[in-house]
Amino acid sequence: MTIRNWIRFFMMTLLVGGVTTGIVGIAVRWSELTTQFAGEDSIEILSVVLWMIGVGMTFSVLSQMGYFAYLTIHQFGLSIFRSLKLWNWVQMVLVAFVLFDLVYFRFDAFAEEGDSLLPYFSLAAFLLAVGIIVSLLKAKQAKSKMIFPSTLFFMVVVTTLEWLPVLRSNENYWLITIMFTLIATNAYQMLALPKYNERSKKDREARLARKAAREQEVKAK
Repeated sequence: MTIRNWIRFFMMTLLVGGVTTGIVGIAVRWSELTTQFAGEDSIEILSVVLWMIGVGMTFSVLSQMGYFAYLTIHQFGLSIFRSLKLWNWVQMVLVAFVLFDLVYFRFDAFAEEGDSLLPYFSLAAFLLAVGIIVSLLKAKQAKSKMIFPSTLFFMVVVTTLEWLPVLRSNENYWLITIMFTLIATNAYQMLALPKYNERSKKDREARLARKAAREQEVKAK
């Protein structure tokens, strides 16, 4: 990827994170915010919205770090197992392990006496469902079913790791808001990267063509 397209990719992911946090953050706390802002001036309201967008952009940077770390881990896994099929099975096992941890350890850490385990399945189930949808779209985009496990691994395992600071606090508002932010930015990166790579390829080809044309002009003179 060229530097220009990497900057575009970075800025668009940043925008996706900020907008998602702003929209979801306001939607989740709509009733509370409307009461809080009753009689307040527009500057106060705008400052809260901008603060939410700033938080979203911060987590979008974390998401991008996680994505490029995943690309390295993926190549590392391929070099260790020397088989895409075997590495895919390893990734699926890790997905199952992380989903189990997401349910059990949250229940163990935050459940009160008499609480049911069932409500703790909701976040893990939603993350898995979205991960499957994104993985199917990625497999269709790449025209290869073999990419499904890797995409699901990224959407579940890496998203959960990026989500850990919020999971430890267990505040429902931030759990939901940041979950949507990370899902949106990770899905965008996974599905949009090929477009930026293709654009970079065309830019390089155009640059080489211009260089060749200039050399021909020099020779002609």
